[in-house]
Amino acid sequence: MYALFQTIDLALNLYTWVLIASAIFSWLYAFNVINSRNQFVDAIGRFLYNITEPVLRPIRRIMPDLGGIDISPIIVLLIIFFLRSLMWTTVYPMVA
Repeated sequence: MYALFQTIDLALNLYTWVLIASAIFSWLYAFNVINSRNQFVDAIGRFLYNITEPVLRPIRRIMPDLGGIDISPIIVLLIIFFLRSLMWTTVYPMVA
């Protein structure tokens, strides 16, 4: 059972880093720091978008318009932090 919880925790941790990478990539893209016409950069951008958008889209629909500021990644990071804490402090002790 411990291995299952570790695997879930690892997946949530990896998704946290993917969200952070996606946010940084979007800033670099918005400020024209990276060459958007480069195929490798475009492939990374599409990958990050395809991985994060299904989770971020419903939160963006719920959130009010903040004038160009997107805080949906922060909301998802908080949810992940809550789930990881809940899993290790409440669910795992009950199961183990």
